[in-house]
Amino acid sequence: MSVATESGFDLLVERGFVYQSSNDQALREALRRPITYYCGYDATASSLTAGHLVPIMLLAHLQRAGHRPIALVGGGTTMVGDPTGKTQMRQMLSLDEIGRNQDAIKGQLSRFLDFDNGRALMLNNADWLLKLGYVEFLREIGRHFSVNQMLQHETYRERLQGSGLSFIELNYVLCQAYDFLHLYREHGCVLQVGGSDQWFNILAGSELIRRADGGDAFALVAPLITTASGAKMGKTEGGAVWLDPERTSPYAFYQYWVNTEDPDVGRYLRWFTFLPEDEIKRLAALDGAELRIAKETLAFEVTRLVHGEQAATESQQSARALFGGDGGDLAAVPTTAVPADRLTDGIEVVELLVLGDLASSRGAARRLIQQGGVYLGDQRVEAADLRVSGDQLAADGLLLRAGKKRFHRFVAAQ
Repeated sequence: MSVATESGFDLLVERGFVYQSSNDQALREALRRPITYYCGYDATASSLTAGHLVPIMLLAHLQRAGHRPIALVGGGTTMVGDPTGKTQMRQMLSLDEIGRNQDAIKGQLSRFLDFDNGRALMLNNADWLLKLGYVEFLREIGRHFSVNQMLQHETYRERLQGSGLSFIELNYVLCQAYDFLHLYREHGCVLQVGGSDQWFNILAGSELIRRADGGDAFALVAPLITTASGAKMGKTEGGAVWLDPERTSPYAFYQYWVNTEDPDVGRYLRWFTFLPEDEIKRLAALDGAELRIAKETLAFEVTRLVHGEQAATESQQSARALFGGDGGDLAAVPTTAVPADRLTDGIEVVELLVLGDLASSRGAARRLIQQGGVYLGDQRVEAADLRVSGDQLAADGLLLRAGKKRFHRFVAAQ
């Protein structure tokens, strides 16, 4: 491990990652030397989302500053279910579902962290949580927790007053706190990081280390990201922006970042890229039409990190072909091959809108057409019963646009 000469804490402050920590000054001093730190990811889905990128980038920046990260996949805690921010109990997943999700998440995290030669660890808390004896766990860990203190937590309090709180959910904070204690004992881990919604759970872990072992450990959380207009970062009309290319195509992922609101460009460059501060300041200072350059840089850098250089380049070229009119390559634009048997008598544009996920239903597609928001190439679609022939889908296919920025290409299946 390389030696961290300057405090990684100051780096995190400069990049905007620090929302709250348990002891700013002590943590700043601790980060002047290489430490081990971790962030946990429960395996509740087969992919992480753009909303997870803030803590992921936090991990990556600290590793580049000379510290050792642990990426903890929550195979065990997923079986309990984190109630944080939830009005209802999470759906219980099977062991097979958790295992598949866990493998997918591991692959995504490896794009950001260097796991060679022990420079980072990837662990699964099922390896120790599932081996715990219940009575032993209550005696060793449960005695350090006050039910009164737990019920002061906003999520627990609101759930008790609303839909109710299951006993299994009440135990989640104990399991997460035990993770920190276990990593402290086994790997010398002294810092847990996450999003600000995890502050209660993360702080509980550092407190458990103090009470159980008399050790010093730290909690640090990054801000939960909303756009300048107040929307939750990582959400679109079609739902979450996934890191899995099968769930959100690299082109759609790239377009999400290109469409960043103007006031967000600077802070997004600091959070989601490794560009130096001088370059970020230069890009963020661009104004008017030139700000598009900064947005393209942001989109390219994030897409490159998540999907690789080739996917980022193809997405950029396709976007320029669509929006810049330079006749570039459209290969990365989301494309659907329409079977020949559906083209015999032509296919309704309404049906294409649904096939291309440009409308949620045929009714929504008709309303979109009636509002004047649908285009075939450069021509506005005026009639909801318009049909497209197989000849129109030949060669390079047909571009269908919904609104100003959502495109889908249709080709005839060979």
